Amino acid sequence: MHIGLIGGLGPAATISYYTRLIAAFKKAELLLSLTIEHADMNALLQRAAEDQRAEQAEVFATHLDRLAGAGSDIALITAITGHFCFEETQAISPMTLMDGTGIIETYCHDNGIKTLGILGSRTTLETNLFGLLKTVEVVVPQDQFESVWSAYMKMAETGICSEEQRMLFFEAGQAMIDDQQADAVLLAGTDLGLAFDNQTPGFRAIDVIELHVDALVSIVAAGRLN
Repeated sequence: MHIGLIGGLGPAATISYYTRLIAAFKKAELLLSLTIEHADMNALLQRAAEDQRAEQAEVFATHLDRLAGAGSDIALITAITGHFCFEETQAISPMTLMDGTGIIETYCHDNGIKTLGILGSRTTLETNLFGLLKTVEVVVPQDQFESVWSAYMKMAETGICSEEQRMLFFEAGQAMIDDQQADAVLLAGTDLGLAFDNQTPGFRAIDVIELHVDALVSIVAAGRLN
């Protein structure tokens, strides 16, 4: 089964998906067949901010057509922000499109998470993850709202996380646990691995890339698409 990724959203996250897929497929003793299609992060962020769902879905459809031409059987948008137009993209996708936020909701249900704090881009925070999580209460940073999304965007654009940015994300996550009774904090920006990988933030952090990679391994191991 050939996997297609819409990458570039941002570059550091794309690299993380690639390296983690290699490691996970090797561990599972599965052959990894993969193509990555590069998309424009800044254009996505602008369309998400303006809620241009149909327009972004058409852009994604072009990328998906290329992935299908490369032989992909299943595809994933490697950005939570990119899921703001998931339904519109799914409707015109030439192949199975993995529901990246549906996987998050299933994980929360299976692990008893009822209130979920999120860290990520401005539009992700402002819209409580675009209202895509139906069975989980979503909370966002309060006093640090502006500084969190600004730091996230700088990190995503440069592919570098400073120690100051890391501490800001850790403090914002802990505040959602302490002040808003979040059961866990979702790294709702796939570039947040730059801040959290191999770190101990002091609270339960849910790594979206890990959930997605595990799901792809399971699908390929089963040899079938849902």
